[in-house]
Amino acid sequence: MRTIARCLATTSLVLVTAAFASPSWAADVDATSAIDTVTVYPDGATVTRVMTIDLASGDSTLVAKDFPLSLDPSSLRVEGEAGAKLTIGTIDARPPRAAAPVNLPELDKRIEALKDQRADLQGAIDAANARRKFAQHFAEASPAGLGDKGEARPITEWRAAFAAVAEEVATADTAIRDAFRKQREIDRQIAQLEADRSAKPPSKLEVRIDVASTAATKAMLRVTYTVRNAPWLPLYDARLDTGGKDRKPQLELVRRAEVTQSTGEDWSNVTLGVSTVRIARGGSAPELGSLVAQYPQQVPKPQMDMLIQSRSRSAVASAPVAEPAQDKTQEFRFGGGTIIGEQEATAEIGDFQATFKIPGRVSLGAAEGAKSLRIASMSVPADLAVRAAPVQDPTAFLEASFKQTDDTALLPGKVAIYRDGVFVGRGKLSASAKDDIVRLGFGADDKVKVERAVLKRNEGSAGLLVTTSKTDERAFKTTIRNGHDFPIRVAIEDQLPVSEVEDIVVEMLPATTPPTAKDIRDKRGVLEWSFDAKPGEVRDINFAWRVRWPKDKNMVIVPSG
Repeated sequence: MRTIARCLATTSLVLVTAAFASPSWAADVDATSAIDTVTVYPDGATVTRVMTIDLASGDSTLVAKDFPLSLDPSSLRVEGEAGAKLTIGTIDARPPRAAAPVNLPELDKRIEALKDQRADLQGAIDAANARRKFAQHFAEASPAGLGDKGEARPITEWRAAFAAVAEEVATADTAIRDAFRKQREIDRQIAQLEADRSAKPPSKLEVRIDVASTAATKAMLRVTYTVRNAPWLPLYDARLDTGGKDRKPQLELVRRAEVTQSTGEDWSNVTLGVSTVRIARGGSAPELGSLVAQYPQQVPKPQMDMLIQSRSRSAVASAPVAEPAQDKTQEFRFGGGTIIGEQEATAEIGDFQATFKIPGRVSLGAAEGAKSLRIASMSVPADLAVRAAPVQDPTAFLEASFKQTDDTALLPGKVAIYRDGVFVGRGKLSASAKDDIVRLGFGADDKVKVERAVLKRNEGSAGLLVTTSKTDERAFKTTIRNGHDFPIRVAIEDQLPVSEVEDIVVEMLPATTPPTAKDIRDKRGVLEWSFDAKPGEVRDINFAWRVRWPKDKNMVIVPSG
């Protein structure tokens, strides 16, 4: 048990169900709470509710019935302030009992009356059907005439008879349709009354807190718990100023948090923060078992299916951020006047995590959808280059790179790309730690032309007197033209096949322009040629390779898996 003094005390026990039996004479006190603070993580959220309540001297049980069903009961914690010595006992979370309607006899009486009305309507339908059947039978049974002895009567009497039959059938049909409509409405009313008669399943969780006070006092309690259905995702705006003769390229990277929640509770006017801590991954690394090398055993098919499913479930089970900133506003000016102000979060940077406190108060409903919030920004000098992979696409793309200088890592996320104020598309930002070099593409550069031509493609055989192997030899030329009136860095990528079999030999031929980098981004066989292209410069890159393999085998070149 914990004691709340006049100032502040907390409970750190995990109290779910009964930690000790509360006294039978403890009075139940209805309590209401309001959500005050929410911290959202990439895989959940921590919510803090505030209860303000007047307590009598002695033992009491606070009963709050407005907590969400999605909370984790083991995460419940209580702290607070009181004007007298206050002891907190058991904290218990349970679904409230389904409540039966208080007017059950009245509902039964209304349902019975509606069923009687429906039975009366069914009688009217049966009578109308009988009238309709009789009229139809009369019309079918008198083909010879209408006289007593079957003699023919004047045609006018036939017409009167036909009209009488048609009128009877129409009257019966109208009565049947009206009765069916009334029955349908009665059925809807009965269904609604039956639903009202049934006990309603709980939509909220009931939290009970046992307290003992030495004197009558006013207490303010803060109840904190964790929910899972409330993640945030990192988003970015990357705004590149390509610079000019009097200024260098500059990149502004704006960090945003996209928050969604489906917890079953509305976050109205709350203090909101986002944190990089992942709360659903557990506290420790997985424990590995032993690997055994053995001959495979024959397993019957039903057991094999169960084994595969079991292993799939086991695999599933085991299976963001900025420089410290004060609460500030990012301003954009047009014609000398400030027209936009967007607040940023206050960053609390630690050795293992970062938390961003959103200024002011925020509201986010349970079914409102995603809300994007600006949390931080940084402006850094950028190095520009043009990159192309003409083996797949001859387009030259402008690329900006910068050094990640923040103490906290950049989390992977989607990026909205702007170049000189124009939106040019979307990209992805990879995870990066401090001092990593980050690269972002900023759309096509139409002033740099890249063309790749096939100079040679020869498939043949090799051997002095007897053919011993097959060969595939290819040669390419890539031409780059810099149409800018300023120098720019150019990087061209291409692919050299990689052999994973001893008797398949790959060699780069002497005609190749020596690449400046190999296996870039840790991808085998991916080569890069980079150089500073002068204004108006045209440069060629030659690339040639040969593959040789045994004559009695077939060889294909396919993308790496």
